[in-house]
Amino acid sequence: MLLLFGVFAVLFYRDGSTGYRKKNEIFYLHKTFEQASNKFLEAKAKGPLTPAEWKMYAAKQTVDFPDDRAVLPSALELPMPWPAILQDYAKMETQWNLLWREYTKDRGLDATTPEEPYDAQKIKEQWIVFGGSALLSLVAAFFLIRTVRRSISVDGEALTTQLGQRIPFADLKSLDLRKWETKGLAFIEFDGPSGKGTVRIDGLTYGGFKKENDEPAERLIHHLRERFSGEIIEYTTVPEGESSDDPATPAA
Repeated sequence: MLLLFGVFAVLFYRDGSTGYRKKNEIFYLHKTFEQASNKFLEAKAKGPLTPAEWKMYAAKQTVDFPDDRAVLPSALELPMPWPAILQDYAKMETQWNLLWREYTKDRGLDATTPEEPYDAQKIKEQWIVFGGSALLSLVAAFFLIRTVRRSISVDGEALTTQLGQRIPFADLKSLDLRKWETKGLAFIEFDGPSGKGTVRIDGLTYGGFKKENDEPAERLIHHLRERFSGEIIEYTTVPEGESSDDPATPAA
């Protein structure tokens, strides 16, 4: 969960801080290339157009960015003149989409453009989701650190819980293993000089069941059962041929 929320936080932070703004810059630049091509073709259709005339016209043009600077990269200098490639008469003889690819490659930009620009509200939404993801990351980190520092152990005389409480085997009254095979959960009831209560053993949290790690959770239960003198509750399968309303009945 920490990794999941952490990745979300990074992605939303990137989009909110620079990602969407950079995509807006690309969107309006891409639009400018199309507009410049249309202007070039219109000028040629009206009569003879020299390279000098086109350069003089194109040099006076600027990229049509929105007035709201909040949706654009902070380092972007405005007004931005048309890129030099659009002021080159010979280059403009080429299809504008090919010019766009050449331009983005030279500048290291993504040639893929968004279908529409991102407004200030969408950028704000990224910051809101980033804040939520960052908060959940902190919560997940807290529980991860707390869990990692906890352990359950069994020695020859007692069970030591994740809270550090030492419970002698004589105080253990019942061991419920009905959810061990399906969910990796076991519950121990204890009552005696050490106190009274229930110990929850989560095999996935405390050790796991990986064979390459020698199944520490299974070894814990095995050592516990060897030293346990109370009631053990678990499911057992009814032998074939015997009738039962429930194919799995609890056995103690």
